[in-house]
Amino acid sequence: MKKRLKKINTKERLLEATFELISEKGYLGTTTREIASRAGVTEITLFRHFGSKERLFEEVLKKYTFLPRLKEIIPRVKDSPPEEALSEMALRFIETLKERKGMVKIMLSEMNVYPDKIRKVYEKFIEELVKTLSGYFDTLRDRGTIRDIDTHLASRAFLGMVFCYFQAEEITKSRRITRKEAERVVREFVDIFLKGIGG
Repeated sequence: MKKRLKKINTKERLLEATFELISEKGYLGTTTREIASRAGVTEITLFRHFGSKERLFEEVLKKYTFLPRLKEIIPRVKDSPPEEALSEMALRFIETLKERKGMVKIMLSEMNVYPDKIRKVYEKFIEELVKTLSGYFDTLRDRGTIRDIDTHLASRAFLGMVFCYFQAEEITKSRRITRKEAERVVREFVDIFLKGIGG
Protein backbone atom coordinates (compact mmCIF):
# COMPACT_ATOMS: atom_id res chain seq x y z
CA MET A 1 0.00 0.00 0.00
CA LYS A 2 2.83 2.40 0.94
CA LYS A 3 4.60 1.70 -2.35
CA ARG A 4 1.37 2.36 -4.28
CA LEU A 5 0.79 5.66 -2.46
CA LYS A 6 4.37 6.71 -3.15
CA LYS A 7 3.86 5.90 -6.84
CA ILE A 8 0.65 7.99 -6.94
CA ASN A 9 2.35 10.87 -5.14
CA THR A 10 5.28 10.78 -7.57
CA LYS A 11 2.92 10.92 -10.57
CA GLU A 12 0.98 13.79 -9.01
CA ARG A 13 4.19 15.71 -8.27
CA LEU A 14 5.37 15.25 -11.85
CA LEU A 15 2.04 16.43 -13.25
CA GLU A 16 1.99 19.46 -10.96
CA ALA A 17 5.59 20.34 -11.83
CA THR A 18 4.79 20.03 -15.55
CA PHE A 19 1.71 22.24 -15.21
CA GLU A 20 3.67 24.90 -13.27
CA LEU A 21 6.59 24.97 -15.71
CA ILE A 22 4.37 25.04 -18.81
CA SER A 23 2.47 27.96 -17.23
CA GLU A 24 5.76 29.79 -16.66
CA LYS A 25 7.84 28.85 -19.70
CA GLY A 26 5.57 27.07 -22.15
CA TYR A 27 5.78 23.51 -23.42
CA LEU A 28 8.64 24.30 -25.79
CA GLY A 29 10.64 26.13 -23.11
CA THR A 30 10.34 23.35 -20.54
CA THR A 31 12.71 20.37 -20.36
CA THR A 32 12.12 16.98 -18.76
CA ARG A 33 15.17 17.62 -16.59
CA GLU A 34 13.53 20.77 -15.17
CA ILE A 35 10.26 18.91 -14.58
CA ALA A 36 12.02 16.08 -12.76
CA SER A 37 14.05 18.52 -10.69
CA ARG A 38 10.99 20.50 -9.60
CA ALA A 39 9.14 17.29 -8.73
CA GLY A 40 12.14 16.11 -6.70
CA VAL A 41 12.78 12.98 -8.77
CA THR A 42 15.23 11.84 -11.45
CA GLU A 43 14.59 12.01 -15.19
CA ILE A 44 14.64 8.20 -15.23
CA THR A 45 11.70 8.21 -12.78
CA LEU A 46 9.85 10.69 -15.00
CA PHE A 47 10.24 8.46 -18.05
CA ARG A 48 9.34 5.36 -16.04
CA HIS A 49 6.00 6.93 -15.12
CA PHE A 50 5.11 8.72 -18.36
CA GLY A 51 7.44 7.50 -21.10
CA SER A 52 7.77 10.87 -22.84
CA LYS A 53 7.31 14.61 -22.49
CA GLU A 54 4.39 14.41 -24.93
CA ARG A 55 2.61 11.92 -22.68
CA LEU A 56 3.11 14.23 -19.70
CA PHE A 57 1.59 17.11 -21.67
CA GLU A 58 -1.41 14.95 -22.57
CA GLU A 59 -1.98 14.03 -18.91
CA VAL A 60 -1.66 17.68 -17.83
CA LEU A 61 -4.37 18.66 -20.34
CA LYS A 62 -6.63 15.95 -18.93
CA LYS A 63 -6.09 17.02 -15.34
CA TYR A 64 -5.65 20.80 -15.30
CA THR A 65 -8.13 21.98 -17.94
CA PHE A 66 -11.92 22.33 -18.10
CA LEU A 67 -12.35 18.73 -19.30
CA PRO A 68 -12.46 17.00 -15.87
CA ARG A 69 -14.78 19.72 -14.53
CA LEU A 70 -17.14 19.36 -17.48
CA LYS A 71 -17.24 15.58 -16.94
CA GLU A 72 -18.14 16.20 -13.31
CA ILE A 73 -20.81 18.85 -14.07
CA ILE A 74 -22.80 17.06 -16.80
CA PRO A 75 -24.14 14.09 -14.77
CA ARG A 76 -25.19 16.51 -12.03
CA VAL A 77 -27.05 18.99 -14.28
CA LYS A 78 -28.38 16.72 -17.04
CA ASP A 79 -31.92 16.88 -15.62
CA SER A 80 -31.83 20.63 -14.86
CA PRO A 81 -33.34 23.21 -17.24
CA PRO A 82 -30.85 23.79 -20.12
CA GLU A 83 -30.53 27.49 -19.19
CA GLU A 84 -29.27 26.56 -15.72
CA ALA A 85 -27.05 23.71 -16.91
CA LEU A 86 -25.36 25.72 -19.66
CA SER A 87 -24.93 28.73 -17.38
CA GLU A 88 -23.11 26.59 -14.82
CA MET A 89 -20.90 25.05 -17.50
CA ALA A 90 -20.01 28.45 -18.98
CA LEU A 91 -19.26 30.03 -15.60
CA ARG A 92 -17.06 27.10 -14.57
CA PHE A 93 -15.31 27.29 -17.95
CA ILE A 94 -14.50 30.96 -17.38
CA GLU A 95 -13.34 30.23 -13.81
CA THR A 96 -11.05 27.47 -15.04
CA LEU A 97 -9.59 29.64 -17.80
CA LYS A 98 -8.92 32.41 -15.26
CA GLU A 99 -7.24 29.97 -12.86
CA ARG A 100 -5.10 28.55 -15.70
CA LYS A 101 -4.52 31.87 -17.44
CA GLY A 102 -0.72 31.52 -17.45
CA MET A 103 -0.88 28.20 -19.26
CA VAL A 104 -3.61 29.36 -21.66
CA LYS A 105 -1.71 32.52 -22.58
CA ILE A 106 1.58 30.78 -23.24
CA MET A 107 -0.04 27.94 -25.17
CA LEU A 108 -1.79 30.41 -27.47
CA SER A 109 1.54 32.08 -28.22
CA GLU A 110 3.25 28.72 -28.93
CA MET A 111 0.46 27.04 -30.88
CA ASN A 112 1.77 27.86 -34.36
CA VAL A 113 5.21 26.42 -33.66
CA TYR A 114 4.21 23.21 -31.87
CA PRO A 115 5.68 20.06 -33.44
CA ASP A 116 3.14 17.76 -35.13
CA LYS A 117 3.12 15.31 -32.20
CA ILE A 118 2.12 18.02 -29.73
CA ARG A 119 -0.40 19.57 -32.10
CA LYS A 120 -2.08 16.15 -32.35
CA VAL A 121 -2.14 15.79 -28.55
CA TYR A 122 -3.80 19.22 -28.29
CA GLU A 123 -6.29 18.46 -31.09
CA LYS A 124 -7.21 15.16 -29.40
CA PHE A 125 -7.87 17.02 -26.13
CA ILE A 126 -10.09 19.62 -27.88
CA GLU A 127 -11.98 16.83 -29.62
CA GLU A 128 -12.63 15.06 -26.30
CA LEU A 129 -13.87 18.32 -24.75
CA VAL A 130 -16.25 18.93 -27.67
CA LYS A 131 -17.41 15.29 -27.67
CA THR A 132 -18.16 15.44 -23.93
CA LEU A 133 -20.40 18.49 -24.35
CA SER A 134 -22.02 17.13 -27.51
CA GLY A 135 -23.09 14.08 -25.46
CA TYR A 136 -25.11 16.45 -23.27
CA PHE A 137 -26.65 18.10 -26.34
CA ASP A 138 -27.48 14.65 -27.75
CA THR A 139 -29.52 13.98 -24.60
CA LEU A 140 -31.40 17.28 -25.01
CA ARG A 141 -32.07 16.54 -28.67
CA ASP A 142 -33.31 13.01 -27.94
CA ARG A 143 -35.73 14.42 -25.35
CA GLY A 144 -37.00 16.99 -27.86
CA THR A 145 -35.73 19.87 -25.71
CA ILE A 146 -33.67 21.24 -28.61
CA ARG A 147 -34.06 20.93 -32.38
CA ASP A 148 -32.43 18.17 -34.43
CA ILE A 149 -29.09 19.91 -34.90
CA ASP A 150 -25.45 18.92 -35.38
CA THR A 151 -24.56 18.62 -31.69
CA HIS A 152 -20.82 18.45 -32.41
CA LEU A 153 -21.00 21.80 -34.18
CA ALA A 154 -23.24 23.21 -31.42
CA SER A 155 -20.63 22.21 -28.82
CA ARG A 156 -17.84 23.91 -30.74
CA ALA A 157 -19.97 27.04 -31.08
CA PHE A 158 -20.83 27.20 -27.38
CA LEU A 159 -17.29 26.55 -26.10
CA GLY A 160 -15.87 28.91 -28.73
CA MET A 161 -18.21 31.73 -27.73
CA VAL A 162 -17.16 31.50 -24.07
CA PHE A 163 -13.46 31.05 -24.83
CA CYS A 164 -13.37 34.01 -27.23
CA TYR A 165 -14.95 36.23 -24.57
CA PHE A 166 -12.29 35.19 -22.02
CA GLN A 167 -9.48 35.63 -24.54
CA ALA A 168 -10.63 39.09 -25.61
CA GLU A 169 -11.07 40.41 -22.07
CA GLU A 170 -8.43 38.69 -19.94
CA ILE A 171 -5.66 38.16 -22.50
CA THR A 172 -6.01 40.74 -25.29
CA LYS A 173 -7.24 43.61 -23.08
CA SER A 174 -5.53 42.38 -19.87
CA ARG A 175 -8.75 43.12 -18.01
CA ARG A 176 -10.02 41.05 -15.10
CA ILE A 177 -13.50 39.57 -15.55
CA THR A 178 -15.49 39.92 -12.33
CA ARG A 179 -17.95 37.27 -11.19
CA LYS A 180 -20.84 39.71 -11.61
CA GLU A 181 -19.84 40.53 -15.17
CA ALA A 182 -19.30 36.85 -16.02
CA GLU A 183 -22.80 36.01 -14.77
CA ARG A 184 -24.36 38.80 -16.87
CA VAL A 185 -22.44 37.85 -20.02
CA VAL A 186 -23.13 34.13 -19.58
CA ARG A 187 -26.85 34.85 -19.13
CA GLU A 188 -26.86 36.68 -22.50
CA PHE A 189 -24.75 34.01 -24.21
CA VAL A 190 -27.02 31.19 -23.05
CA ASP A 191 -30.13 33.13 -24.11
CA ILE A 192 -28.67 33.82 -27.57
CA PHE A 193 -27.49 30.22 -27.89
CA LEU A 194 -30.81 28.62 -26.95
CA LYS A 195 -33.19 31.14 -28.56
CA GLY A 196 -31.20 32.77 -31.36
CA ILE A 197 -31.45 36.46 -32.21
CA GLY A 198 -34.57 36.43 -34.39
CA GLY A 199 -37.50 38.65 -33.43
